[in-house]
Amino acid sequence: MSHPRVIFAGTSSGSGKTAAVCAVLSLLMRKAVSVRSCKCGPDYIDPMFHRAVLGIGSSNLDPFFCDGDLLKYLVCSCPDDMLTVIEGVMGYYDGTGADGTDNSTYTVASQTESPVILVVNARGAAVSLVAAVEGFLRFRPDSRIRGVLFSRMSAMNYKNVCGLMHRRFGDEVIPVGFIPELPEECLIPSRHLGLITAAEIKDLSERLKKAADLCEDTIDLEAVMRIASEAEELQYTVPQIPSLPPVRLAMARDDAFCFVYDDTERLFRNMGAEIEYFSPLAGEEVPADADGLLLPGGYPELHAEELENSVSSRESIKNAVDGGMPTIAECGGFQYLGEELAGRKMCGVLPHSSFDTGKLVRFGYVAITAGHDGLLGPGGTQLRTHEFHYWDSTDNGTSFHAVKPNGRNWDCGVMTDTLYAGYPHLYLMSCIPAAEAFYRKCLEYKKGRERT
Repeated sequence: MSHPRVIFAGTSSGSGKTAAVCAVLSLLMRKAVSVRSCKCGPDYIDPMFHRAVLGIGSSNLDPFFCDGDLLKYLVCSCPDDMLTVIEGVMGYYDGTGADGTDNSTYTVASQTESPVILVVNARGAAVSLVAAVEGFLRFRPDSRIRGVLFSRMSAMNYKNVCGLMHRRFGDEVIPVGFIPELPEECLIPSRHLGLITAAEIKDLSERLKKAADLCEDTIDLEAVMRIASEAEELQYTVPQIPSLPPVRLAMARDDAFCFVYDDTERLFRNMGAEIEYFSPLAGEEVPADADGLLLPGGYPELHAEELENSVSSRESIKNAVDGGMPTIAECGGFQYLGEELAGRKMCGVLPHSSFDTGKLVRFGYVAITAGHDGLLGPGGTQLRTHEFHYWDSTDNGTSFHAVKPNGRNWDCGVMTDTLYAGYPHLYLMSCIPAAEAFYRKCLEYKKGRERT
C-alpha cells in the first residue's frame, strides 16, 4: 500500500491552514474514514487541535530534526490504508538556508513524496488568486501542488475563480472547495506565541463542530481523497528503538506545561516506559513511584502566581531533582526549576530568575553539542533542537554550545549526570541514543530506589 497522504500548505502564515485541516479531519471522521494527522515543523499547538478532532496524537515532520528516511517512517507509522492529513508550517516555501526553502513544508513534501493542496486566503481578491496559484505552482518545477482550497471565500467568488482555474490549469491543479468567512464563535483565539492552546478553549468541541458544519457543503472531500490516493509507496528504514525494562516517568501536564511532542512520548513508551501525568498548577506532587521526571515547556509565565502558591508541588520537584531523579526540563520547565519567574518563587533547583524581554529571544532552529558527559550522553553528543520564547533567564547554563543555521552561536543549558535543563526544546525521536541514555539513568535510579 502507498499510505495515502496529502499536505495542506499555506501561501503564508495566517492563510487558514489550521481551520482547513480541522474542518477536513472533522468531515472525514463523519464519513468514517480512517484518518490521522501530522504537522510540519516544530509546532506543539496545532497538533493539539488535531487531537481535539481525532482523539489521537500526531507526528511532527521537521527536516531540521529528521533526515528523509525518518520523515518517511513517521509518515508511514500507521496502517497502510489510513489516510494521513499533514498540516504545513508558515508559507509553503518558507524555510532556512541560502535560498530560504530548506526545512520548509516544500522540503517535507519533496522528501515524503506527498501531494499538496495549497490553502489560499481569498479575502479581497478574485482573478489575482489564479496568479498567486500559478506563482506557487511554477516557483519550483516539482512543486507537487495538485489542488487548491480557498479560505475566507464566498460561493459566488468560488464559482467564478473555479472557471478561471480550469481554463488556466485544466486538471493540473484542481479546486477542492472553499472555507467561508467563519463567524466569531467558530474562530480560534491567538496570543503572542500563536494560537491559544486547545485545553484553554472550553467550548472548543462546539467551535470545531460549527466550523465543520459550515464547510460540509463547501469542501470536496472526494477530491481531497483522490489527491491523497496519488501518493506513491515509500521505501524507508525502520529506526532501531531499544526495548528496555519498564520504568515510570512522571510528566508535568496542565495549562502551564503542555508543549510535548507526541513522538517523544511514543518513543519512551516504545522503549518500555509508562508515563504518569501530574499537574503542578493543581498542587500535585511528583508521583512517589516515579523513576524519571519530565518538565515540558508551555506557559508557566501566565500562571506564575498559581505555581508559586503550589508549594507542595514545588517542594516535591526540588526534592526529586536534588535527590538524583533523572530529569529533563525544557524552556518553561527550565524556568520553573529556577529561583524566580516574573518575581514569583519557583522550585529553586537552579540559581536563575526569568523575566519578560518583550520580544522573541534566540528564535528558531538550534543545533546543540554537549561540552561534557551527562544525562543525555557523552561529551560531543549533538542534538537538533529549537527555541521559541519571549522570556529569558539570568543564567542559561554553559553545558552545551548552540549554533543556529545562520552561524550565530552561544553557550546554553545545564547538564549533570541526572539533569538536563535549558531553553532548547528537544525532539528526541531524532536522537534516540540521547533518549536511551536518559532512560538508562531512570533504570539506575529505579534500582537504587528499590534497594532502599
